[in-house]
Amino acid sequence: MARTKSYMLPLNTKAPTFSLPNPVDDSLVSIDKIKGGKGTMVIFMCNHCPYVLHLLDKIVEATNEIKTWGINTVAISSNDIVNYPDDRPELMKRLASENTFGFPYLYDETQEVALAYEAACTPDFYLFDANLKLVYRGKFDDSRPQNDIPVTGHDLLQACENLVNKKPQNTEQMPSLGCGIKWKLGNEPKGFSN
Repeated sequence: MARTKSYMLPLNTKAPTFSLPNPVDDSLVSIDKIKGGKGTMVIFMCNHCPYVLHLLDKIVEATNEIKTWGINTVAISSNDIVNYPDDRPELMKRLASENTFGFPYLYDETQEVALAYEAACTPDFYLFDANLKLVYRGKFDDSRPQNDIPVTGHDLLQACENLVNKKPQNTEQMPSLGCGIKWKLGNEPKGFSN
C-alpha cells in the first residue's frame, strides 16, 4: 500500500462541475444537485483501500452529523477497475448498502473528475462553502492504520464547524494520506505538486 499525500488544491478554488452515475440507484448526480445550503463535502475514496476502511465508520457518522448542519456529502471512486476489480461499481453498491451511506457514492470511470479536483489519494477530502468555493482540503484526523490513534474526524469536523459558524479556517491545513488513486495508463496527473 503506497502512502500518498493530497496535492492540496488551492483554497478558494471553485468546485469543478461533474455529473456522475450512482451505482446504488443508477441515477446521475451533479455537484449542483447535491450541494448543501451551508456547504458541500467531496470525498475521493474506494472500496478496498485500508486507509478508507480504517476511517469508514467515522466517515459515515461524521457525514450524517454535518448533514444536520446543512453540509451535504458526495463520495467518488475514480480507481481503474480493470486492474483493481475490487472497486467495481457493483461492489461500490454493496459497500454503500452494508455501511448505510447517507450520501451518494459515484463512479468516475474516465477519471476526469479526479483530475479536475487534483485528487491524489484515498481518502481525499474537500470542503466547499455555500458558493462552492474550497475552504478546507486535507486530513480527516491523525489516525492511520496501525498507529493506535483513535479515529475522531477532528480536523474535518473542526473545518465544518468553522464553516457553519462563519469562523476563519485554520491556515495550516495538513494533507490527507492514503493509497494513491489507481490511474489508468496515460491518465496519471501531470503538473500537480505536493
